[in-house]
Amino acid sequence: MECGMRWAGVLLMLVAAGNVLAETAGPVAMPEVVVTALRSETALASVPGTVRVLDRAEVRQAAPRTTPDALAGLPSVMVQKTGYGQGSPFLRGFTGFRTLMMVDGIRLNNSVFRDGPNQYWNTVDPWSVDRYEVVLGPASVLYGSDAVGGAVNALTLAPPDWSGQPFYERTLAWRGATADESTQARLGLRGRATERLGFTAGCTWKDFNDLRGGDEVGTQRKTGYDEIDFDLRADYALNEQNVLTLVHQQVDQDDAWRTHKTIYGIDWEGLQKDNDQVRAYDQDRALTYMRLAGQDLPGPMDAYTLTLSRHAQGEDLHRVRTDGRRDETGFDVTTWGIAFTLESRTDLGHWVYGMDYYRDEVDSYGRHYKADGSLNKTDAQGPVADNASYDLLGVFVQDTLPLFHEAIELTPGIRYAFARLDAERVLDPVSGNVTAREDDWDSVVGSLRALAPLGADRRHALFAGLSQGFRAPNLSDLTRLDSARSNEIETPVNDLDPENFISAEVGARCQADRFSGEIAAYYTWIKNMIVRTPTGALVDDLQEVTKKNAGDGYLAGIELTLGWQVADDWHLRVMGSWMEGKVDAYPTSDPVAVRDYISRLMPLTGQAAVRWQPVGKSFWLEGVLDAADKADRLSADDKRDTQRIPPGGTPAYAVLTLRGGMALLDSLDLTVALENITDEDYRIHGSGVNEPGCNLVVQAEWTF
Repeated sequence: MECGMRWAGVLLMLVAAGNVLAETAGPVAMPEVVVTALRSETALASVPGTVRVLDRAEVRQAAPRTTPDALAGLPSVMVQKTGYGQGSPFLRGFTGFRTLMMVDGIRLNNSVFRDGPNQYWNTVDPWSVDRYEVVLGPASVLYGSDAVGGAVNALTLAPPDWSGQPFYERTLAWRGATADESTQARLGLRGRATERLGFTAGCTWKDFNDLRGGDEVGTQRKTGYDEIDFDLRADYALNEQNVLTLVHQQVDQDDAWRTHKTIYGIDWEGLQKDNDQVRAYDQDRALTYMRLAGQDLPGPMDAYTLTLSRHAQGEDLHRVRTDGRRDETGFDVTTWGIAFTLESRTDLGHWVYGMDYYRDEVDSYGRHYKADGSLNKTDAQGPVADNASYDLLGVFVQDTLPLFHEAIELTPGIRYAFARLDAERVLDPVSGNVTAREDDWDSVVGSLRALAPLGADRRHALFAGLSQGFRAPNLSDLTRLDSARSNEIETPVNDLDPENFISAEVGARCQADRFSGEIAAYYTWIKNMIVRTPTGALVDDLQEVTKKNAGDGYLAGIELTLGWQVADDWHLRVMGSWMEGKVDAYPTSDPVAVRDYISRLMPLTGQAAVRWQPVGKSFWLEGVLDAADKADRLSADDKRDTQRIPPGGTPAYAVLTLRGGMALLDSLDLTVALENITDEDYRIHGSGVNEPGCNLVVQAEWTF
């Protein structure tokens, strides 16, 4: 705590120093418009909260392997990896079903998402994304259940603008890395067939081999996997105001292991291995949607979007136990969605309002085989209830209202949410009984944010807000029958209530000629959080855990981002975050709540980068230092998770990366990076696999 407060003081002094340095020319570029923060196109300088934007150029130059990797390094974002094919970002201390992932505003989350890290964000192909918008803190008023730690929107590549004649743009891209001997190849096509019709299409093939860690760990066996992605988009302008968009994207990932649960777990810092011979996941996802959008409309309605979507997700687990017995479990979820958003600019402010409705249809299976290959039994359900449905409905309204001659902008919002579960086959693993389960919940949540621009150009501003987040119990909470942490199994439970969160945030941002900076502090009150609770019973040699609405607590933190154009050719960037949090939990089977650290609490983490890019030149060089303190503020669950978290906590690390790039012939972009130059062995807190050792990454993108 004292260390964190000292760092916070240093960060505040850096903000003050930056204002002194901001005097001469040479502006620092900032993305101008975001759509996720207020669910309408808004200048970033006018957003009354903390938002991070990663545009296509930034992502391409960072050359991330996956979508979670693209977010790494952002303040208050910790990218945990249970397996090499499974990344789960923590946003302000929360992950899994307490963070919301969207593609073009459509929920990736569904009712099968589980507590703790999951692998589903890895199914968003970064090659198909134009930019990522990251909203930190509760966003439940605009986006509903799950948006507690934050919300991320992956906005897909759009067709090019009309140039007066048909235009076609072909792309060949390749990324290779030495630490995992991986290859990614992308074939893309963008075009404008007519003034009204434009399209994008692409296919990405990915092959990852076993990952080599640092100089001590070496090759981490069974960490490789294969993946193929496909995306297609067509935009048709019905007239000057209305555009019809059709999108389809698909991903298929095969043989992604969770090695920490097997005999192939690594010997590092006292970690323990499990005894499974195989624990591998296959997963697939397919999103299809149609959207009609209009803007600059006459009358009381200025803009609208109407979206119809179908999102299908499948997961299959292949497990071979130490004695040769084999388990095949999994599920298929089809989510149908409709969302309608309207915008109206009136004398009483800029109104954004609408509704969204999603329905999950779930099939779940579990089959178990003897060591000789014969079928032993078929369960009445798989990881969650079989033959189940889950409905999520929301109605919301938000207004942005200038006050006192635009000296302050006030943004109040409110949402009514309704959720309903209907599960026809729920298995009690102890008694063997199969039952049905129905339940429903509703909530009303609100937010109130304020922005005080300091000057007409809005280059400096203060912001503050109070926002509620909520999460309705889902199928995973109530009917999950699957492994949890090391040596634990979750079992179905009755009578859970929605989780509630209230977060207060204050911050300041500035954008001077040579300096940009933002600092934010937040405090989140946690009420009725659903926590795992050991029962003391054993199920199939695993410790049984159930769930209770017993997690009251708090989470607080500070975030900082600084950018300084030291000279015309040199730019310095510093980012950092610190957080603290505790919640009531049941560390033993005794019915006694104990105030304990939040699981996988992010340690003090920072990034510093210096970039050299000569004015008017097409090449650049950058050095990046990523560092994290030792993660030793462990919950009781963390201490039991001995296959992922070493005794005493996850060690501190400091990792240096050098990267550079250039544009050749105005059509070929080349990026080369040497990551982890010192070949350090390290892992992100709570992960089941170590990060790459010394790793040469080469990425080329040819557009013609």
